[in-house]
Amino acid sequence: MPPALLALAISAFAIGTTEFVIVGLLNTIAADLGVSVPSAGLLVSGYALGVALGAPILTALTGHLPRRHLLLGLMVLFTAANVAAALSGSYALLMTARILSALAHGVFFSVGSTIAAGLVAPEKRASAIATMFAGLTLATAIGVPAGTWVGQELGWRATFWIITALGVVSLIATAALLPRTLPRGDVTTLAQQARVLVHPRLLLVFAMTALGYGGTFVTFTYLGSVLETITGFSANMVSVLLLVYGVAIAAGNVIGGKMADRDPVRALTTLFLAQALVLLAFTFTAPHPVLAVITLFLMGALAFANVPGLQVYVVQLAQRFTPGGVDVASALNIAAFNLGIAAGAFIGGLVVSSALGLAATPWIGALFVAGGLLLTLLSARLDRHAPALHAAD
Repeated sequence: MPPALLALAISAFAIGTTEFVIVGLLNTIAADLGVSVPSAGLLVSGYALGVALGAPILTALTGHLPRRHLLLGLMVLFTAANVAAALSGSYALLMTARILSALAHGVFFSVGSTIAAGLVAPEKRASAIATMFAGLTLATAIGVPAGTWVGQELGWRATFWIITALGVVSLIATAALLPRTLPRGDVTTLAQQARVLVHPRLLLVFAMTALGYGGTFVTFTYLGSVLETITGFSANMVSVLLLVYGVAIAAGNVIGGKMADRDPVRALTTLFLAQALVLLAFTFTAPHPVLAVITLFLMGALAFANVPGLQVYVVQLAQRFTPGGVDVASALNIAAFNLGIAAGAFIGGLVVSSALGLAATPWIGALFVAGGLLLTLLSARLDRHAPALHAAD
């Protein structure tokens, strides 16, 4: 493994922890800041929208910068934003700090994905991206439950001080391990981004990403509340179960990367189908502790398993249809991931606030993922017909 991949994974761990730790602290933050739980849930949606908007715009604006300097600057911004979160005394200030952190997140993963893919042979690109995203999955496995426990015992602000320390470690790792000479990214204008965004084949993959990945977050955003309210686990037990969920994510990410190395579209078809079925099953198993834990593990194993395949697939199509916009396509796909998170978290909040309640979040999420599956099948069909069309040309 190239050392630079380790640096990317460490940064992804810090970033992933700050993104998802809110899930385990919703009730604590809501009580401390005097807002409702669905309002606290908007801290997930607001962060995701910050990533979605920041990734394509800031990637375009910073494309001329040396990538090493860019990543160092991003980790400085990330660390400063988490200091601001730790010092926040109001909901508005916390939301602002979250959005600033999200801007660093968006550019980091869009640029980091292309750097990771460029460090290895072409046939290993999905696994390299999976290695970088392993930091994100380990954040869910270790960072989120640990941060949740710290927040419950010492207050949620203590969690953000620990994340600040992680940001400093990430900054040091990036400075020490990332090569001093990395190829510059494509310098693209917003007009060029628009051309990538409106290309039908790439737009289809962005929609696949938003629906297939975002469906999980209808449930995941309120998972702590589901486990406490419906399944009947204590708050401390929820921290343990988030650890189980995160371990499953780490395993699923590795498996998903290996599947995508062989055939990303076939891997995505299989993973989306399994993901929709497991989310649907959680609707019925959530009230039963043993069955809920089993289903939770399967949900975790599938939650991020589709990430390498989606990212590799969009790069493959961008190389084919918009050769000068590969970085832009990667950034827009990161935006699509986070639009999915924002939409999933927002709709989850609407469901929780409605007569349907918490119990409906799993099957609503399953509908999202089923939509992603249908779009994947459509894209596969277009891929099969493409050679014939080229032959006719």
